[in-house]
Amino acid sequence: MAARVLDGKALAGLIESDLAQRVEKLTVSAGGRPPVLATMIVGDDPASATYVRMKGNACRRIGMESRKVVLPQRTTTQELLAEIDTLNSDPSVHGILLQHPVPSHIDERACFDRIRPEKDVDGVTCISFGRMAMQERSFGSATPAGIMRLLAHYEVPLEGRLAVVVGRSPILGKPMAMMLVNANATVMICHSRTRALPDVVRLADIVVGAVGKPEFIKGPWIREGAVVIDAGYHPGNVGDVELSAVIEKCSAYTPVPGGVGPMTIATLMEQAVMAAEAAIPAAS
Repeated sequence: MAARVLDGKALAGLIESDLAQRVEKLTVSAGGRPPVLATMIVGDDPASATYVRMKGNACRRIGMESRKVVLPQRTTTQELLAEIDTLNSDPSVHGILLQHPVPSHIDERACFDRIRPEKDVDGVTCISFGRMAMQERSFGSATPAGIMRLLAHYEVPLEGRLAVVVGRSPILGKPMAMMLVNANATVMICHSRTRALPDVVRLADIVVGAVGKPEFIKGPWIREGAVVIDAGYHPGNVGDVELSAVIEKCSAYTPVPGGVGPMTIATLMEQAVMAAEAAIPAAS
């Protein structure tokens, strides 16, 4: 039986259609002013600029306003914190996205955590992570939250399954693992110190590639019938998993591109709309 393609692009399109209707209602409620997502970028990293542009395009597709804040490479931590404070205190801004990574001389964690939780639509603060882990209301980190939405849409069973997450970053691997635990999966987090990594991955019912290295997870590591979630994207349209070697034996997989990436952006947009819905009184 052919593996199912977990089509993130198609699902993202459905989500955006719904969001456009919700944004139209919000705009009417706000007297013609659309909800605002502020995107912050520090420096001139080309990949970051591309990602911010894609998020701006998504805002336009659903009718939101994208307010782009561009800061020079030399920006200090204190200067960036001041910019975040300005957006935090601006009632017209409903969501704040600080594009990762920032230049190495900036304290990224301090800047992430300066974002008010109600505007943390990318789910990057420690408060958002803690609330998510405790299954309290919060905005989840956008990529893992998008993956969970994709798995739910395609009715991929998680309860009782062994999920192996390869990668432990604070905005992808760690929240991904916690979301899977909250869905009653049994989870192992693997990283650079994990011994016999291929043997560990071979145990998995669900493999999440979140390591940030092109085709790091090899085909022979994946067992027959596993579900493969590739959260990576690298030049040459490849992800973190050697997908060409696993398509014939896995039960389902996310394509690269067109799998996890569109869901990350759709989830960010949905959480921005949710933040606006909480802040803008409904029209009577």
